[in-house]
Amino acid sequence: MLPGTFWDSLRSAGSEVRQFNPVSLKRLIIRDHRKLLVCDGRVAFVGGFNIATEYEGDGVKSGWCDMGMKIEGALVAQLESSFEQIFARAEFQHKRFALLRKTDAKISVALSKEQLLLSGPGRGRNPFKRALHRDLQRAKNVQIIIAYFLPTLRLRRDLIRVARGGGKVEFILAGKSDVQLSLLAAHSLYRRFLKGNIGIYEYQPQILHAKLIIVDDIVYLGSANLDTRSLRINYELMIRFENKEIADEAREIFSNNLNHCHRVTAEEWRKSRTFWGKLKQRWAYFLLNHVDPYLARRQWRDLPD
Repeated sequence: MLPGTFWDSLRSAGSEVRQFNPVSLKRLIIRDHRKLLVCDGRVAFVGGFNIATEYEGDGVKSGWCDMGMKIEGALVAQLESSFEQIFARAEFQHKRFALLRKTDAKISVALSKEQLLLSGPGRGRNPFKRALHRDLQRAKNVQIIIAYFLPTLRLRRDLIRVARGGGKVEFILAGKSDVQLSLLAAHSLYRRFLKGNIGIYEYQPQILHAKLIIVDDIVYLGSANLDTRSLRINYELMIRFENKEIADEAREIFSNNLNHCHRVTAEEWRKSRTFWGKLKQRWAYFLLNHVDPYLARRQWRDLPD
């Protein structure tokens, strides 16, 4: 955690700095996970990157493997607006009866073939999860690079349905992770995906932190993982592109990353599993899929008006 004095030089130069959700045990679980940089209202950068030394490198020889995108055009104004929204709520003050209101943190903004999907805690449907479910209903080719993988039961069924219906579904998941509990929870799902004829590849050289989803000629890129925290708890930012050129480029990125992966086969996975390993994986799944969201709901409910 950065000390408060870290920002003194910026503040003295005239900058305004706010800490989102100042640390408190009563609301520790709720986080802003969005990653966004907007420059002069002309250009924006989104993706999975944080600003830290861990990201220095190519993701193969050194540094975490991540990805982002430079954006220009009309979407930049919407991204700037989304920053202003989260900046205004940084101190985490909520209106009275917040639990009874649909949160304005969950927004879908469509511009031509681009769609900004903002999500956060509170009532209302998650626009990212809703859009992805809709796209998977007619999908033929799905490729996913994701750091933390614990999709909802509905999304799991969607993905298996695509594969069993003759479509191609491939995952690049973390072989190394900074959150071992997340890695164990993801492993608890491998057997059913492998049985469903889905290709699972684990990224080997460095820690995987990327978030990229390709569904035919549709691409999702941004801050959200396919796990319980991103889909139900965190403030997240994703952009949905319906663009063949972008999809072709994304597929090339996926293909290049496969060169650094180990494919997990059903036979290999079956032989590698032990009773103790299964127990740890199920316990991790229970903690992240049930306990974490339960505590988040409690903290959200107990927030002061």
